[in-house]
Parts: sequence; structure tokens; C-alpha cells
Amino acid sequence: MCYSSLVWADYHRYVNEFGADIDIHEFVKLAERRLREGRVPMPKGMADAFTQAQTPAELEVKALLDQWASQEAIKLQEGLFTQKKRLADAERVLASSRPTKKAVEDQRIATAKIEQALARLADLQRVEPKERDSRIFPGHFCPVMVWEDGRRVVKPMRYQCRPAGKPAFYDQRYPGTYNARRDNLESFWKGQFGRTHGLMVVTSFFENVNRHRVEGRELAEGEEPENLVLRFDPAGGQLMLVACLWSRWTGPDGEELLSFAAITDEPPPEVSAAGHDRCIVPIKAENIDAWLNPVGADLASLYDILDERERPYYEHRLAA
Repeated sequence: MCYSSLVWADYHRYVNEFGADIDIHEFVKLAERRLREGRVPMPKGMADAFTQAQTPAELEVKALLDQWASQEAIKLQEGLFTQKKRLADAERVLASSRPTKKAVEDQRIATAKIEQALARLADLQRVEPKERDSRIFPGHFCPVMVWEDGRRVVKPMRYQCRPAGKPAFYDQRYPGTYNARRDNLESFWKGQFGRTHGLMVVTSFFENVNRHRVEGRELAEGEEPENLVLRFDPAGGQLMLVACLWSRWTGPDGEELLSFAAITDEPPPEVSAAGHDRCIVPIKAENIDAWLNPVGADLASLYDILDERERPYYEHRLAA
């Protein structure tokens, strides 16, 4: 399962590299939702792309995102005030002649929450880009390229697919639907495979693995599995044009959600040797349009695109 990736978070890159159009109205709706609901996760690089806003619609997105950032800063400042008071109260008790376990716990929790709030405030105010600004996890929104009205179009979508017609609790019942197994495309994903395909540009991906598998051994007697996070990078910095499926879900109240899943398959030998049993599928550049516009194509030709994938060598290391 590809649980996290470094992606092209800036939609301009799709526009410049692939000649894609941007569905700015979907970005407006997402920015409105973020302002309305508060926490709609997206990589910082996706929001920062609108600092270059020029058109009226782009400026509208920027204004909405800026308003959200201002509200978020106020909430963080209020939380800081509360936790600083909690910390001061705990330290007074600990400095007294009768320290308590509660004060010790309050001190620990308040200190951690103050550090988290300060880090989030610093990120809100930061203008210089960092690599983590393009990292996504399940539930995050990011740009995805699709085919619409005879052209390539970039839309913001959530990285966990909720197929059209399914209830909202589908997300909890099937939490792994950020990935679509190749051997389930005609069963679990039959409503999307051959119908609604997308593409996400990935530069690196991350996987949870067990230490003993990385070390190529069995668990010792009494040993508990230890989780490690490995980062996989294609040798030479090759871009991965990752094949995806997507859906437009509409709720009973008219609420809409665009969401997607990355297709995974059996791993290449170096990924398997590193302890993981799945891998995302990067297609070849010459197959982009055939993948994005599958309507009318026979399924065998779509499987051929997945089979004739790019096969970079994946180097791995412990994630920072």
C-alpha cells in the first residue's frame, strides 16, 4: 500500500508540462469547503501555488485560503494561551511541597501541544518552500489530471476514493481505498476501471514495513514486530506518472466529493526485498491520453498500459 507520497502539489506544473487546463471552479469549491469546515487537509504546496494568482477565479481561491489561514492562526493562538496557562499551573504545583501526578501529566501534555501549535504557526507564516510541502497522506487533497471534454484537466481530489453511489460511511468501512489493487479492478473497482481514470505525478513514496522483513529474517522468539517507514526513490530522479482511478460522489444533500485511488500491483524485486508487498504503477508518457480517456477502449488494452509500465529501480532508505 502506498500510504504516503511526494507529489506535484502545484497545479502549474501540470499546466506547463502536460498542457493541462485547470478546473478552477473545483479549486474554488475546495477552498470554500476548507474555510467552512476548518480542517480540509492538503499539502502546503497546493495552497501556496495560488500566491501567483492572476485571474479573478484564482484570486478568489487565494482570498479564501488566506482567510482560512487567518482563522487558523487565531485558533492556534487561542490554543497556545490555554496550554501556556495549563503549563504554568502545572509548574506551580510541581514547585510546591505537594507535587501531583496530574501536574506531571499536564506539564507533559501542555509542553507537547505548545510545540505543535508553534510549529503549525511557523508553517502558516513560512514562505520558503520545503520538500514536505508536497507530501500527501490518505485523506489529503492534491491535484490529479483527468480527461474532460477532449482535453487534459487538473482537478483537486481527495486521496481516498469514495465511489459514486456509496454511503459516506464507506470511508470508515474501507479505509484502504486510497489504493486500488490491480487484481481487483474488475470487481471492487468495476465502477471506475475503464470509465474514470486519472494520473498523479509522484517523485517519491513511503511505505510501512516490519524491521525483520527489511533485515531479511524471521521474528526471534518473543520478539514483537517493529514498524519502520521507508522512503523509495526511483533511481535518477525519474518522475512517476502514477495510474489512478477516481469518482465524483454526490451525497443526498447535494454535497460533492472528488476522490481517487492509486493503482498498485506486485512489487519489483528491490521493493519486495525491502519488505513491502505492493507498489504503485507508473505508466509511460506515451500512454497518458489512452489511459486518461478509456471510454470505448477494451479492458485488455488498459491492462496492457499497466503491464507496459515504466520500471525504474527504486532505491530506499529510512524516512527522516
